[in-house]
Amino acid sequence: MMSSKLFYFIFIFLCIFTACKSNDKEARRLHSEANTIQEIKDQIKLHPDSLMLKSNLIEAYRNEGYYDSAISIADQELKKDSGSAYLWNIKASLYFENNDTLNAINSLEHAIKIYPLPDYLAALGTVYAEMKNKNSLAIADQLLRTNKTKSGKDAYFIKGLYYNYVNDPQKAIVYMDSALNLDFTYMYAYREKAIALYNEMKYKDAIKVLERAVTIQNNFDEGYFWLGKCYEKLNQKDEAIQNYQNALLYDKNYDEAREALQRLQGSSK
Repeated sequence: MMSSKLFYFIFIFLCIFTACKSNDKEARRLHSEANTIQEIKDQIKLHPDSLMLKSNLIEAYRNEGYYDSAISIADQELKKDSGSAYLWNIKASLYFENNDTLNAINSLEHAIKIYPLPDYLAALGTVYAEMKNKNSLAIADQLLRTNKTKSGKDAYFIKGLYYNYVNDPQKAIVYMDSALNLDFTYMYAYREKAIALYNEMKYKDAIKVLERAVTIQNNFDEGYFWLGKCYEKLNQKDEAIQNYQNALLYDKNYDEAREALQRLQGSSK
């Protein structure tokens, strides 16, 4: 089965209180001046009611990989406001990044019950698709009914992703094309279309799709990674090596690309 380096939606860490459009200039100033975890904690002692600073602390913990601490802060705030969809979404983001899928889904479902934001639905639909859960198709249909113009590309992507994961590449390609017809810059739709073609052993066709993707966005690391895989299948090692190197150029922590590169370079000696 294909593997993607990350969920397509790669959660953008939502600043709860920026999203609430806070007009507190002092809070924004403190938010920008406090950088380290200890500095933020010190500021919170002086301004214990500053929700923006607590959001900043969650993000700081997250950036250091202290997910339990970040989630604990979010839980403390949810005790005060359990109806905050933003906070539930942040918990979902933290759980996803910490590879706790079940708790992430639970948190995201809470967010959706409070406020069915299309972005939340798209995220949940994507996770369901990767789990081969048919609920992903229902969510996609809901997005299409609600606002096809805004959410159509995500809906078609979710459908295509589901069919990729249940090993029906032909249907996957149809839906990825529908997503790309609505947004030709949708990088993850290019990736999934290429993966479907790869699974059909249509490596040259997959290369055409990926070449278009990296032309539109030249730092698309996953595009280069899959180009490398396609060239490997065509026994074009030099091209494969170059593309794995390109993937690592844009993401030095791309382990799959590094392993593939080391394997090819080792076999060339």
